[in-house]
Amino acid sequence: MADLVVHHQNLPELFVAMAERLRQVTASDATNFSLYDPEKNVMHLHFWEGSESRLAPLEVPVEESPSGWAWQNQQPLVVDDLTEDPRFPPVLRILREKGLRSYCWLPLTTAQKRLGTLGLGSSRTNAYGEKDMRLLPRVAKLVAVAVENALTREALVREKERLHMLLEVNNTLVTNRDLQKLFPAISGFIRRMIRYDYASVAVYDESAHSLSLYPLDSPLTTGLAGMDTTLPVKDTPAGRALMERETKIFNREDLMGIQSSFVSQMLEHGIQSLCCIPLTTRKGELGTLNLASREERAFAPQDVGFLQQVAAQVAVALDNARAYREIAQLTEKLASEKLYLEEEIRTELNFEEIVGESTALKRVLSQARTVAPSDATVLILGDTGTGKELIARAIHRTSSRKERLLVKLNCAAIPTGLLESELFGHEKGAFTGAISQKVGRLELADKGSLFLDEVGDIPLELQPKLLRVLQDQEFERLGSTRTIKVDIRMVAATNRDLARTVAEKEFRSDLYYRLNVFPIRMPSLSERKTDIPLLVRHFVQKFSRGMNKQIEIIPSSTMSALVNWEWPGNVRELENLMERSVILSEGPVLNAPLAELRIGREGLESDGTLESLERQYIIRVLRETGGVIAGPRGAAVRLGMKRTTLQSRILKMGISRQEYES
Repeated sequence: MADLVVHHQNLPELFVAMAERLRQVTASDATNFSLYDPEKNVMHLHFWEGSESRLAPLEVPVEESPSGWAWQNQQPLVVDDLTEDPRFPPVLRILREKGLRSYCWLPLTTAQKRLGTLGLGSSRTNAYGEKDMRLLPRVAKLVAVAVENALTREALVREKERLHMLLEVNNTLVTNRDLQKLFPAISGFIRRMIRYDYASVAVYDESAHSLSLYPLDSPLTTGLAGMDTTLPVKDTPAGRALMERETKIFNREDLMGIQSSFVSQMLEHGIQSLCCIPLTTRKGELGTLNLASREERAFAPQDVGFLQQVAAQVAVALDNARAYREIAQLTEKLASEKLYLEEEIRTELNFEEIVGESTALKRVLSQARTVAPSDATVLILGDTGTGKELIARAIHRTSSRKERLLVKLNCAAIPTGLLESELFGHEKGAFTGAISQKVGRLELADKGSLFLDEVGDIPLELQPKLLRVLQDQEFERLGSTRTIKVDIRMVAATNRDLARTVAEKEFRSDLYYRLNVFPIRMPSLSERKTDIPLLVRHFVQKFSRGMNKQIEIIPSSTMSALVNWEWPGNVRELENLMERSVILSEGPVLNAPLAELRIGREGLESDGTLESLERQYIIRVLRETGGVIAGPRGAAVRLGMKRTTLQSRILKMGISRQEYES
């Protein structure tokens, strides 16, 4: 049964395979599988196998079902003779009609969830003895894991589809400000995920206290074409949702109690369920997104959550459409004010070194501003070249420790044998070559801040000592027994996935949790496309002044190419390219070596296979590390491999030195 866990990814396949396998190991003339439905509090019979194999849409209340009893009590339930057991008459009658005389129900439970039950039936009485009851619970555990995996995969597929659809909705909303074209496009996206019979957007007119309906493409749109398009807010379902600023779901009984021509026509067309979701922004109420169905209980909680996400995007689009003319008139004024405010904010927060105005960067700066006044440990995460040290400096400069030192230590740049001495210090004679006492970085940072860059490269043997510093603010120098007390604020940074290294036993979990008090994730430059023009101008001015050059023009084609490049090396790569560009520029026009970007792009092209993509990625990392494989900053560490494993893959893939040194 163990292979069921991995070989079957959806429930129908799993049920068929399970039924066939169980007939081989036990007395099973029939097999059923029941899942608990928390919304209806019923056991849903998913599969029946015997003289006939079919999906059975049979729902039985938990209290009236033997599978419900086994699920609730988490114990096997065995009925030796179905003709004599008076319990659960509806279910047992069905079993007897199928020629079954004994039955066994086993709970399907994993460490995470109680899923349902597995049922086995036999045409013989007393078919399930002690030997069977020793085997079947173990079988049920394996089946439970397989079912949980299948359910998880199905949920992930649904969630992926919804996220993809939300992205499509967002793209449509961002590029379209015409309401007449905007709303019909939305309905097509929603229908792919949720079944409904009627949909509309009701736009709120605050002055008239009314709602104007914009029907979306749906089966009942034509049938309700003659319906009033302007409705009073009072006593309408959409109005209730709007005024109370919360999603409202109405069943047929609720709708019959509302006096409204809108509701009456909906009922005449057989509507059983109505969902109204308010469209609100910080500016106030804009309207509602409305979906109706001829089915009862048509909108499940997960559907409502999805619709609320769509509604949030629709609200923004509606607000943008209303304000489009005003935005167009104020664009020039806002552009000049934005530059002033950006500079003022950076100066006020001591973020002068950080250039950018993207949403992703503003989020990081907001987090830094929030945590800076406290003494909480900060863990800065992100790829190399994203500016983690700049954020660390900004946090220190806006903290109460700004008058004291910010001491920096790159844990990956110091050999393992010297790192302990560099961090904790040592006494004279502590080891060969220790000819004098040395004060470590921890003592230097007393009353100030300590920035540990590449903290993920600290060896395991040093991690308990660093953990003690974080917990007790004390340590001993190498070769000394005297405890030194310090008062430091720790800021750490890494480009490694520390959670994964903890799972792989390469990093202590207790140290990780001590460091991860306030994590800040630095966005890659590819997530900050709007910041690239600002950074380009900043670096051009910086290097021009240093080289005594006067560069005044950046060609639009050059800027476009820079914005569209992936920047695997992030801001550091952009800075280096701009320095080369200034060096190459002879006149007032920036001469950027764009061919380097094209060559880099061509070097990463592949035929789309996994092996080819992996090969190109290894080549890129080897280029970035200068061909160094071993060591804390080598390619093996960057790729999360052992040195011997990486060398083996290089040989297997035929990667030559010329490919990553050129």
